[in-house]
Amino acid sequence: MKLQPKSGFTLIELILAVGVMAIVLMAISGVFFSAMRLRERTSEAVAESLPVQQALSLIRRDLQGAMPPATNGVFAGDFKVGDVTSLSLNRPVDIELYTTTGALRQDQPWGEVQRVTYELRPPADRSAPGQDLVRSVTRNLLSTMPQSPVDQWLMGGVQSLEFSCFDGTQWRDYWDTTLTDTNLPVAVRVRIQLAG
Repeated sequence: MKLQPKSGFTLIELILAVGVMAIVLMAISGVFFSAMRLRERTSEAVAESLPVQQALSLIRRDLQGAMPPATNGVFAGDFKVGDVTSLSLNRPVDIELYTTTGALRQDQPWGEVQRVTYELRPPADRSAPGQDLVRSVTRNLLSTMPQSPVDQWLMGGVQSLEFSCFDGTQWRDYWDTTLTDTNLPVAVRVRIQLAG
């Protein structure tokens, strides 16, 4: 009977296997940490763009529900773009319109028509760059007493806000249905420039 030599790994083979395994693990960890950094940067970019997307969505909804001006009627309102003085705020705003985007609720007596303004205001935090974009809403349009609008902060860090109206032939930075324009614009372009 012959004895067979025991099969096994030599020390050099074990060292080579451990070295190859270490290189593979280093490559996997490098890819993993790169993916984690990419995920963090993507999450930050999405978080930064979320207020802009929400603000644009709200502006779009208000513009789509804009009420056309009428010669008479309480719920037919003016549409003003440019350096106009708001009826409810008594100060310049970028846009003032009547829109049908108010939520109907059983505990509130007013309807879906509301007066909405958009404007830039100095930020509450003076160290923050830019200004705050604020939406002001007046719901009770039938009140005989002046109503204070409810302010809704949309986003901060805004350098400028511009509304342009298209009349069918050209873009204009000014629109006022109380003076010259008798209808709503064909289209409205909104430009929000962020600070920095």
